Amino acid sequence: MASKAKAVTATIKLVINAGQAKPAPPVGPALGQAGLNIMSFCKDFNAKTADKKPEIPVPVVITAYSDKTFTYVMKTPPVTYFIKQAANIKSGSQRPGHAVAAEISVKHIFDIAQQKQQDVPDMSIDAICRSVAGTCKSMGVKVVSA
Repeated sequence: MASKAKAVTATIKLVINAGQAKPAPPVGPALGQAGLNIMSFCKDFNAKTADKKPEIPVPVVITAYSDKTFTYVMKTPPVTYFIKQAANIKSGSQRPGHAVAAEISVKHIFDIAQQKQQDVPDMSIDAICRSVAGTCKSMGVKVVSA
């Protein structure tokens, strides 16, 4: 009745757009190097993200085991994606700290922090808000209280 725990051989972190996992780089080489079934991952990932918009980046942490099996965990999109959506911009400032690319409100910061709390449940919402505000600053997005 004693079951042996599988030995973890690799942990692979990727960011793939929703529904767009293909055997081409970066997915194929990363999984192939670990000896995993690339098409199995691509089909499963695409099926699970089929209901999301194709431009949404989805961070994935893939754990490869010694018997060539794998598990993966999908996380929420990066903070930069949420900030760009809230500010309605394509990219941040070319000169953060000197030029302002856009403005977002504190309410947007709080909403982003609530969504990101799913990935880091042990952090307080206040700490996540400060982290999101710091990302805004590094992108050249001004936070306004309104």
